[in-house]
Amino acid sequence: MDNQATTIETLFERAQDYTRTTVELTKLTVIDKSADVLSSMLSRLTVIIVAAMFALLINMGLSIWIGELLGKTYYGYFVVGSAYFILAILINSFKDQWIKLPVNSFIIAKMLKKS
Repeated sequence: MDNQATTIETLFERAQDYTRTTVELTKLTVIDKSADVLSSMLSRLTVIIVAAMFALLINMGLSIWIGELLGKTYYGYFVVGSAYFILAILINSFKDQWIKLPVNSFIIAKMLKKS
């Protein structure tokens, strides 16, 4: 009987070790996937910020140039601002298709990627 109790205790200890190992492996996998997603998002965000700064300077120059062509500098800003207003309406109309779905797909692909 004592031998059977020892065998059950050993089996119980192995089950506990297996459970701890599985939990630890799951934690490390989640950390790895999260780090991969966040680093990818951060690198894309950096590129977007640089592109936005470039676009800002180009738009300022374009506004001044259009304003000079129209006779008043602020007219150029009205023209470029109106173009961005139309673009904002267009993006808002298609935001799920152009932004939400690609971002969701990107995150899911990164999370499910095999290491």
